Amino acid sequence: MKIQTVGIVGAGTMGNGIAQVAAVAGFEVVLIDVTDAALAKGVATLTGSLERLVSKDKLEASARDAALKRIETSTDYARLSEADIVIEAATENAELKNRILKQIEGAARADAIIASNTSSISITALAAMLDTPERFIGMHFFNPVPLLPLVEVIRGVQTSDETAAAVRELTEKLGKSPIGVRNSPGFVVNRVLVPMINEAFFVLYEGVASAEEIDAGMKLGANHPIGPLGLADLIGLDVCLSVMDVFLKDFGDSKYRACPLLRELVSAGRLGRKTKRGVYQYD
Repeated sequence: MKIQTVGIVGAGTMGNGIAQVAAVAGFEVVLIDVTDAALAKGVATLTGSLERLVSKDKLEASARDAALKRIETSTDYARLSEADIVIEAATENAELKNRILKQIEGAARADAIIASNTSSISITALAAMLDTPERFIGMHFFNPVPLLPLVEVIRGVQTSDETAAAVRELTEKLGKSPIGVRNSPGFVVNRVLVPMINEAFFVLYEGVASAEEIDAGMKLGANHPIGPLGLADLIGLDVCLSVMDVFLKDFGDSKYRACPLLRELVSAGRLGRKTKRGVYQYD
């Protein structure tokens, strides 16, 4: 099928990033959230991101203006009836995602593809909640969406070949690089990455080294562009904790036990850059 209009549910960090990328690539975008305030915040964030690209001569001002005109916002799921694909980009919570996906299925066209930006939850399990699971797939973008080129394209047991082919083609038109992934907790990147981040929290928790020294060690010794604790702040400590909890539940292996310090910081509301404080403090 030819995809011209992209629906996105969730105007947070991931949702507004996906909206920006789709609009810049020439797609019409329908961005949905529960409140006008959430939508306004999401649009303000992506507008600022576009402004930075213009200031760095990475995007023409005319392209910025055209992209913004392609984005429609609404709190009404009925607006998704125009979309050829709808991408759910809500918080990493299975119950919430199931509820949203049922709402999407009720509003979208019968032939529209439905995708989830989940970073760890089973695509097969999410698809099983839908009446037409063959049109459901995982599209895992990475934060910050406008900058990172990877998208994990995850097929559930039920996903049709046509759905998978259309989503790979869309991913490439968005200027991203897709990799095909079999459904498994955490898929590829988070399966490797988040336990490493969790181990860095254990090293900090045990007092082996300071946060700055841990991050410097991984940058200078392992050639990582950002240290694991700084990366956790960028991803969101609540997201890291949620992924670890999914791993522990789905694999039943104690090696996926979340570090108590990670859980404590999340309980304190210190979630990283988005709350101005996580492992580090941000002005």
